[in-house]
Amino acid sequence: MSPSQRFLSRLGITEQDNKEEVNKENVQENSRRSFLKKTALGGIALGGAFMFSPIEEVVAQSTSKVSRFSKPTDLKITDLRYCVTTVLGRTAIIRIDTNQGIYGLGEVRDGADVRYALILKSRILGENPCNVEMIFKKIRQFGGQSRQAGGVCAIEMALWDLCGKAYNVPAWQLLGGMYRDKIRLYADTPEAGSPEEQKKLINYRVNDQGYTWLKMDVSIGELKGKPDTLVNSKFWQNQQGVLAQWGDLSNYMSYGNTLHPFTQIQITDKGLEELSRIVENVRGMVGYDIPLSTDHYGHFDYNNGIRLGRALEKYRLAWLEDIVSWEYTDQWKMMTDALETPTLTGEDIYLLKNFKPLIDARAVDIVHPDLASSGGLLETKRIGDYAEEHGIAMAMHQAGTPVSFMANVHCAAATQNFLALEHHSVDLTWWEDLVKTTDGRKLITKGFANLPLTAPGLGIELNEDVVKQHLHPGDKSYFAPTPDWNDKNSHDRIFS
Repeated sequence: MSPSQRFLSRLGITEQDNKEEVNKENVQENSRRSFLKKTALGGIALGGAFMFSPIEEVVAQSTSKVSRFSKPTDLKITDLRYCVTTVLGRTAIIRIDTNQGIYGLGEVRDGADVRYALILKSRILGENPCNVEMIFKKIRQFGGQSRQAGGVCAIEMALWDLCGKAYNVPAWQLLGGMYRDKIRLYADTPEAGSPEEQKKLINYRVNDQGYTWLKMDVSIGELKGKPDTLVNSKFWQNQQGVLAQWGDLSNYMSYGNTLHPFTQIQITDKGLEELSRIVENVRGMVGYDIPLSTDHYGHFDYNNGIRLGRALEKYRLAWLEDIVSWEYTDQWKMMTDALETPTLTGEDIYLLKNFKPLIDARAVDIVHPDLASSGGLLETKRIGDYAEEHGIAMAMHQAGTPVSFMANVHCAAATQNFLALEHHSVDLTWWEDLVKTTDGRKLITKGFANLPLTAPGLGIELNEDVVKQHLHPGDKSYFAPTPDWNDKNSHDRIFS
């Protein structure tokens, strides 16, 4: 058998197939042979089913799920598509496609409109996705605080996924290397109808699931029906008699939409005793070997924040989170100086420049970016690095699908002053099944996320069957074409 016959045999091509192929048009023959030669050198094995398809179809089908690192400098973005899942009510996943068949996955933050990402499509088409920082600087002006940053951050995640696949390295390697290969997670402490039931749930969280860090809510909403615990709360209650922090957000003057200093709700001494009892109960169950953080107190001013913080100091909490809104640097500074318990904020802050006032003033003890709002992987690492220079640690907020979860995992691995990453869907049984790891590892083992050591990009692919089962009822499309967002019709420069 000649060398050429052996080569064709390895590709599944018979001598007769080869003779038939020779009789085809020279242009198609030459392009096909060129493609076969390149794919053989790159290690792509083609089955006989593809051999008589048009060359474009062969390329598309044979490379749709193959990670390789050929000619990354020739990569071009060709499309941006999406699907919307029911994770955290409504969370969109985006996919950026390229001319070489590889794609990148990103995520628009929970509760945000996928159109924050779609509006940016016309601004990234034709770009090389490996130029991550340049593209980020091109689109970052279209991001805002909290969920308004969702589109910029989703694209930045997807670009790192693509870049890693193009160069065949994990995203953490592109960020400068890793400090750790397992990422510590913190999980919410579940509420229950009785102390006995709550103890069972906590034992399950700690002993069975293996979490070594917990977080719980200590909301003034827990004081419902307990007289003389709050001042001026009835005025803010909804029709169900609830202080709805996440309720009717369409009403601009509702409790949930009113900034903390402007409600004039106060906690009485009796109310502080009730909230302390809630924390004491949980602390008694978990002991002191496990850090216990607190969050979601409700909307009241920094004076009441100091009073609550002092009432809880004896329980040695890991942090007090988002007592007031993040932009009140002076108020955060006053609370931090008045309390021994660490203070923390940042999940709604976009870009390092907006973290700097808090860090420069040492107004908080820990920064807490959400990568889906803070600017993506590289910007979040920069936030962590800047905080580290000032002796401030970084925890990470995360409440999305496994796509943003893995983006956070890579960033956490590459950032030295990292503490722990939030996992908000601990009890969602199908959550991990939304994706498949490309290296066969488990996403989570006993309260720690497993870092992909060799898998390129984010190290995951979507499990399409599972994702389709959990599409949002308001939008059942699944990565459908988005041609309406192809054209750019504005002049974007923000300087003269």
